[in-house]
Amino acid sequence: MSNHSNPKSSVGLGYLNLEDNEQTLWNLTPPELYEEAIENGEAILTKDYALRVLTGKYTGRSPKDKFIVDQPSIHDDIDWGDINQPTDEAVFDNLFEKVTEYLSDKKIYVKDCFAGADDKYRLNVRVVSEAAYHGLFAHNMFIRPNKDELENHEPEFTVLAAPNFKANPDVDGTDTETFILVNFDKKIILIGGTLYSGEVKKGIFSIMNYLLPKQNVMAMHCSANMSKDGDTAVFFGLSGTGKTTLSSDQNRILIGDDEHGWSEDGVFNIEGGCYAKTINLSEENEPLIYATTKMPGTILENVVLHENREPDFDDTTLTQNTRCSYPITSIPNASSDGVGNHPSNVIFLTCDAFGVLPPISKLTPEQAMYHFISGYTAKVAGTERGVTEPQATFSACFGAPFMPLHPTVYAELLAEKIRTYNSTVWLLNTGWTGGPYGEGHRMKLSYTRQMLSEALEGNLDDATFEIDPVFELAIPKEVDGVPSDILVPRNTWKNKDAYDQKAERLAGMFASNFEQFKEAASRELIKAGPKV
Repeated sequence: MSNHSNPKSSVGLGYLNLEDNEQTLWNLTPPELYEEAIENGEAILTKDYALRVLTGKYTGRSPKDKFIVDQPSIHDDIDWGDINQPTDEAVFDNLFEKVTEYLSDKKIYVKDCFAGADDKYRLNVRVVSEAAYHGLFAHNMFIRPNKDELENHEPEFTVLAAPNFKANPDVDGTDTETFILVNFDKKIILIGGTLYSGEVKKGIFSIMNYLLPKQNVMAMHCSANMSKDGDTAVFFGLSGTGKTTLSSDQNRILIGDDEHGWSEDGVFNIEGGCYAKTINLSEENEPLIYATTKMPGTILENVVLHENREPDFDDTTLTQNTRCSYPITSIPNASSDGVGNHPSNVIFLTCDAFGVLPPISKLTPEQAMYHFISGYTAKVAGTERGVTEPQATFSACFGAPFMPLHPTVYAELLAEKIRTYNSTVWLLNTGWTGGPYGEGHRMKLSYTRQMLSEALEGNLDDATFEIDPVFELAIPKEVDGVPSDILVPRNTWKNKDAYDQKAERLAGMFASNFEQFKEAASRELIKAGPKV
């Protein structure tokens, strides 16, 4: 295995001098990283030569272990609280010294890349880890420099990961053995005690969510695609609502599946890859994503394999949060440059397990701000002797864990973009119909795709709408190719009184959640919520 040195870039941060470690491997190619990951015992090959990795104890992010170093340069900007938790520089400096000492005699992998397809807003990123698979993940998920760009790459932000190093909470000032520490002054994200690669991806996204709004660029936790004529749509939604699935459309060009900016020039992808959920993945329902799991270069994360090393996407033994990471170029109709026009349509996705919200509705500008700030979806709780009640989840801006600034900063910026570029906003419910979880059933994906297609093609612009009496959402009376009786959720319930009670309860949850934003909200914005 060759040591690809890059001395010009190696001194990008004086106090992180990687040349001190003779085992530093620079910018290895995917085949080399495959070889290293397998040799290190991090991964095995699937039947189709994708790389399968197990992340051990942590199969998802650890938001309670993430802290931002509180510094004068950023103190007044950050929306401090349970999500953006503060820590002090002494905690960071102590753990940084321990981690660098820990890594000093170990083989480490460096990958230089970019975040941001628009070079006006591009961030030079370096990912350093003791895990070779993190190098391959960075290669897949970020934008890959060409040869000349690589020679001149100077990191503006560095992710330093030591997944096998564990903190001592009694000594190191952490809550657990795991830590994700963000230092804006030193431009480092320090990760320890977790192998889960989503920390690398979302760490850099959080940095972009701080930097972009200061340049009047809307940072968005969304997917995006466009027609062959350049008609662009963006899809906001929490995990499991369908961002990746619905944006991966064979008839449209995929711009990106999770993270974007919206500047005065249009939309641009922040990433260079996709990180799709694979739970219950099938070739029939999601052919483009399924095909990537058969490709060398794809990482399958925490996916169970059969004895013949064939993935079993229905097996949740390890976690519900099974994933695959692949370069966006693995999608045949992906954009070549990662940019699109100003969105004609903005889609808010929710998976309402209460069976209350309509499958498609049109929002006023005020309702768009209200639902964006609310960021609602519902998670299905674990079952114990039968079905339990769904759990409402509100995540401001459909991505609160990654938003360092106050939610109203993002909401006002989005509202400004929608007004300026005359975008139409839709709320699409991919959740339950005919009753709540346990009584009704999930909306057919084919119906959801058809409703979305009709909206994106402009066929609902002149539709006749009726207003939901509780949520005051505008529901189209007809959508071509979709049974009209499913458009109004109350009509799908056998017990209408039960629907009314459930709708009233969900409306109350919306109102209760919005109390935290009332002080900063206008009267019109408050009125855009459901009737309680």
